[in-house]
Amino acid sequence: MDLVLRGATVVDGTGADPRPADVRIADGVIAAVGEPGSLAGDGATEVDLTGLVLAPGFIDIHTHFDAQVLWDPDLTPSSWHGVTSVLMGNCGFGIAPTRPAHRDLVARTLENVEGMSLDALHAGINWDFESFPDYLDTLTSARPRLNVAAMIGHTPLRLFVVGEEQERPATAEEIARMRALVAEAMEAGAFGFASSRATSHQGAGGRPVPSRHAERAEFDELAAVVGESGHGIIQVTAGPDLDVDHLLDVGAATGRPVTFTPLLTGMGAPGAAVARADACADTDVWGQTSCRPLVMQVTLADPFPFATMPSFQEILALPADKRAELYADPAWRERARAQAEERWDSRLAKTDIDETELPGLAGRTLPDLAAERGSTPFDVMVDTALAEDLRTRFRVVLANDDEHELAELLRHPRVLVGLSDAGAHASQLCDACFSTHLLEHWVRETGHLTLAEAVHRLTGQPAAFLGLADRGRIAPGLAADLVAFDPETVGVGAMERVYDLPAGADRLVAHSVGIVHVWVNGQAVRQDGADLDVDVRPGAVLRSGR
Repeated sequence: MDLVLRGATVVDGTGADPRPADVRIADGVIAAVGEPGSLAGDGATEVDLTGLVLAPGFIDIHTHFDAQVLWDPDLTPSSWHGVTSVLMGNCGFGIAPTRPAHRDLVARTLENVEGMSLDALHAGINWDFESFPDYLDTLTSARPRLNVAAMIGHTPLRLFVVGEEQERPATAEEIARMRALVAEAMEAGAFGFASSRATSHQGAGGRPVPSRHAERAEFDELAAVVGESGHGIIQVTAGPDLDVDHLLDVGAATGRPVTFTPLLTGMGAPGAAVARADACADTDVWGQTSCRPLVMQVTLADPFPFATMPSFQEILALPADKRAELYADPAWRERARAQAEERWDSRLAKTDIDETELPGLAGRTLPDLAAERGSTPFDVMVDTALAEDLRTRFRVVLANDDEHELAELLRHPRVLVGLSDAGAHASQLCDACFSTHLLEHWVRETGHLTLAEAVHRLTGQPAAFLGLADRGRIAPGLAADLVAFDPETVGVGAMERVYDLPAGADRLVAHSVGIVHVWVNGQAVRQDGADLDVDVRPGAVLRSGR
């Protein structure tokens, strides 16, 4: 259906100043952009956007929807916040390639490192694929509401080739086989190769995820395949033996864009995040930050944020129903307390009790309770959790709460806005609302970014980084992924805990405010502030290099 969108203030994604314009859509493509009143109707359906901003659809470059898209092709809540394209496979995690014998192991890895419900994964994934090309075909069959793109992940790839007993360097033959599978994935349309060296990424059984066992030479070989393909990106969750200096070499050697995470304030000395971004000046290596403080609602049943501590690696090695026994062990408590006070003292000082059935504790901080009891914040946390069979939820501020330094990152020329983690840590946080938060807080409330700058960060910049030549801007001939929003009200609604995942698992969601209309490939998926029928799924599986 042809459309003419009239009366909007167009912010075209290039960073150019807003301007009044009309836009015509035909066959899913932007057919024309003209001065107000200059485009003839010619029988097209006309939509009045007076008072609204019309922008390209937002692009989320850091999601973990790899599994959720199979049971929730509407990709909620991202679809509520003006997002029209998502990139999956970040941090080297995903569900393809996966042998049938490894399906449970892959699911348990996602449970530990990405906070996904194991029951939901087992109930929600229809394993009708094994290879990465087959997975892309399965995504097409899922008929997503939004456009989806996927990278091949180092962790499932290494497990597929090396097997379960792979806490060792890969052989030359195994590396050759992995190279061939990355090449196969790139030929099928993968958007690149992703890996992780983060010490917090403890997988099934509390063991380091497979990518952490790879020698640097293995990573370089696999990244080189992306360079040989001539398209796609390289994404890394950095670690002590794979950080900016080496990634600069990787970018130069492959000739492909590289992005690393996490680039957050409070994860080092003041200014450290900006310094890491500065090191990438005049290169095609990009840090990636969130525009929100990193705050998690965690239980000690799933203590992912504490995974850098050896004592909590012991916890993560146990099945969930055995963890309380170790928390109650005095010897474990002594080890863990010392590690927490050494590594987590500043974070525990900002931790409060978010959800509890114990009287008088909700909203109280751990330091305040510790002072009353003559205890420590760490002991208060563990004692409270044990009193409620580990159901207590603690609100933990992990990083990115330095507003001044974060403001510097958001304007930095080598920083991408990402890290929403949409699809991951579903019961612990909801940062899928990053786009509306950026427009609400950093544009309207603080004025740190202009509207044009913020829209560029959400659209044209990530599209150019990913090589999406036909998206991210409003111009004739490009895909009609568009969002119309009210600049005076756009923002994030209240967080809500719902129980709508497979097997009744819970998650946090946030609805949007002020996102009025959304079109994906020219078809409306949201109208007058509400999503349309669930059968409206015009998204495409984007294939890099095609």
